[in-house]
Amino acid sequence: MDFGLVLQTDPPSSTVVELMRRAENQGFRYGWTFDSAVLWQEPFVVHSRILEHTESLIVGPMVTNPSTRTWEVTASTFATLNEMYGNRTVCGIGRGDSAMRVVGRPPNTLATLGEAIGVIRDLAEGRETAVNGRPLRLPWVRDGRLPVWMAAYGPRALALAGQRADGFILQLADPFLAESMITAVRTAASDAGRDPAAVTVCVAAPAYVGDDLAHARDQCRWFGGMVGNHVADLVARYGEHSALVPEALTSYIKSRHGYDYSHHGRAGNPSADFVPDEIVDRFCLLGPAEAHIEKLRALRALGVDQFAVYAMHDARETVIDAYGERIIPAVGG
Repeated sequence: MDFGLVLQTDPPSSTVVELMRRAENQGFRYGWTFDSAVLWQEPFVVHSRILEHTESLIVGPMVTNPSTRTWEVTASTFATLNEMYGNRTVCGIGRGDSAMRVVGRPPNTLATLGEAIGVIRDLAEGRETAVNGRPLRLPWVRDGRLPVWMAAYGPRALALAGQRADGFILQLADPFLAESMITAVRTAASDAGRDPAAVTVCVAAPAYVGDDLAHARDQCRWFGGMVGNHVADLVARYGEHSALVPEALTSYIKSRHGYDYSHHGRAGNPSADFVPDEIVDRFCLLGPAEAHIEKLRALRALGVDQFAVYAMHDARETVIDAYGERIIPAVGG
């Protein structure tokens, strides 16, 4: 199992770079950042600094979307970073939540997302493809490589990830939900004539190492609020008790009343006060190192290839070091 670190690109960017360097030194192989241009600094600028100051860390957004930038700009940005630093990027992509809603636009359709995945990958790897009905190629790309991993929760999105993406990003660490969603992705890949084992599975969630569970929950409760944005979309589409979406995912948002993106992804987010302790415990990794190891081994047994640590809390360095010293040696490899 590989490990990644997920950060917001809050200023100063030098702190983000230093935390990524620390993570690489502790055995993390991936460095991810949020991508929401209004709420945080432009991630690809920061990515270039991370790549410059690390040796082999693979860097990408968790996640970008098809509309913040045009597809050729996104592909060119990845291809440029790859030319400079040696194919060390990965494109995490989804429909768009905060980046779109903060500026008053809805998330992208799955049709748009599915088309964008192929176009961005083709362009970044130097192949000709169609953009707005016209053939297009980046003529300067040589030996480019860009895996595109798609974030998904709902049945149609899970199917699309299996059909089109190189990897599947699941932003929660509940083994029960992970098992059904991974199965859905792999089934869709097989039905599309693809090798299901070739789709990389990345689970991303907050991790907080320590014995004070009450404090850990308070530091990570924001995550249930963030996931709740996507769950609310699923409930709106499929209904509260649909057989297509498990109640284990949807039931907790009954007390949700709006969402303020000015606190998005941050400890103490008041918009996450509806999230119960039980959801925090299920979706996140909390407690002593042994508890993390146990849950990660369960996820690995389900076929999870990477666990990416959301470190938006008051113990970033502590968690990075605890993972490097105790947890990665016990679960990685």
